Amino acid sequence: MSQDAYVVVGASLAGAKAAEALRAEGFEGRVVLIGSETELPYERPPLSKDYLMGKSPREKIFVHPREWYGDHDVELRLGATVTEIDREEHRVTLADGGAQSYGKLLLATGSAPRRLPVPGADLNSVVYLRTAGDSDRIKTALESASRVAVIGAGWIGLETAAAARTAGAQVTVLEMAQLPLLRVLGPEAAQIFADLHHDHGVDLRFGIGVAEIVDTAGRASGVRLTDGTQIDADLVIVGVGITPNTQLAEAAGLRVSNGVVVGADLRTEDPDIYAAGDVASAFHPLLSRHIRVEHWANALNQPQAAARSMLGQAVSYDRVPYFFTDQYDLGMEYSGYVEPGGYERVVFRGDPAAREFVAFWLDSGGRVLAGMNVNIWDVNEAIQAIVRSGNPADSDALADPAIDLATLA
Repeated sequence: MSQDAYVVVGASLAGAKAAEALRAEGFEGRVVLIGSETELPYERPPLSKDYLMGKSPREKIFVHPREWYGDHDVELRLGATVTEIDREEHRVTLADGGAQSYGKLLLATGSAPRRLPVPGADLNSVVYLRTAGDSDRIKTALESASRVAVIGAGWIGLETAAAARTAGAQVTVLEMAQLPLLRVLGPEAAQIFADLHHDHGVDLRFGIGVAEIVDTAGRASGVRLTDGTQIDADLVIVGVGITPNTQLAEAAGLRVSNGVVVGADLRTEDPDIYAAGDVASAFHPLLSRHIRVEHWANALNQPQAAARSMLGQAVSYDRVPYFFTDQYDLGMEYSGYVEPGGYERVVFRGDPAAREFVAFWLDSGGRVLAGMNVNIWDVNEAIQAIVRSGNPADSDALADPAIDLATLA
């Protein structure tokens, strides 16, 4: 086995884009992409959006068609789970007993849904959305489900709630916080998403706790809350967050703190091991701190930077974090990074009540930490430039739709 093989663990969007970048940058050695799923590498946003709602075919979720990997001499090993990294021998061990030596190693192991720690959480008709198979299960269940309970009002919870409601089901969303997306957006913008779902007939229950999933003949038939209330449901969708898959890195003695810790060059303290995507807690030069970003744009772009770093190029990954959502008739893009409660105020431009607006999160010095455009398009590039500038902003100018955002960066 060749010692100079560049091995990517995690055949996801991140892994596939890393392999693509290695070839695009001229690497001529072996590229080995190993993934535990049997599906070709695919993108995850459609799983809770267009694919789930039947608006796009299955083949659209894949990063590349199958023949791409052969055409680009990428050794794709699916259904293969890496169980150990031997840093001294530069070798990974597989669950089937096989092994693969590496010259450089990229961890793109992603994340896993956080399991609900209550009785009944693993019953049939309780689903967690992470894989294409999960999306298929939900899509099939929505064909006959009349009552759906969604536990968790984060992005996955709200997107699946919208899909279920669009499919005609009665939907109840259960959330511990007082508003959806409260930790991400704060109360000012979170209320807009609460109103959106309320206007579409979703029963929103906030400030509640889940005691158990009710078991009827081995299937979930509802959710019992900590106050004794029971919500009847023939499908329960759980979206209470994800946890980075750091087990391999931890066992190998790599530094882990809310993800595999890497520098702006996406390299760990081991000079031959890198990490990117959901699993990476990367130093961000713009923010002067380590952050872990769980969204599509990061999985798309960060591995390409990691591949260049693996090839010895000077890399400092500093893209402004970005994510998007589509729910009912609301489309949104968000750029920037704000810790929960880590802002001073929110400035709105446009009409939040009509759900056509831009919102800016400002710190105490007037610097724009993040911006979100809702049903207003072709402004995200300007928003990213404002965030990147790091300069104090004129709040009145931010709020004035007559002033071109591009002039405020």
